[in-house]
Amino acid sequence: QVQLVESGGGLVQAGGSLRLSCAASGATFWRYTMGWFRQAPGKEREFVASISWTGGSTSYADSVKGRFTLSRDNAKNTVFLQMNTLKPEDTAVYYCAADYRLGSTWDYQDGYAYWGQGTQVTVSS
Repeated sequence: QVQLVESGGGLVQAGGSLRLSCAASGATFWRYTMGWFRQAPGKEREFVASISWTGGSTSYADSVKGRFTLSRDNAKNTVFLQMNTLKPEDTAVYYCAADYRLGSTWDYQDGYAYWGQGTQVTVSS
């Protein structure tokens, strides 16, 4: 089992940047596919990005492609979501997710067994 703790959210102006972190407990972090999802007020939770357990493969939602970068440091049990050129529509609670059964990247929340509590990102116009 793994526990996930997100950090790095906050308030930023449009065009600015934030870096979210997701720290995971557990000695087998390197086996886990990691994903980020977000949920805006009144909307369903949606896929943002995912990364394979090696870090060699990444996948992004079209809405963030070219602006967000997902990476991982298996030695630190942490994944990082670098978010650049933020837009007001990026405002949401961002959730980190993990699962060891997925093999590579995974864009669907149903596949993830472990979730963090979320961190709020607010982008002002």
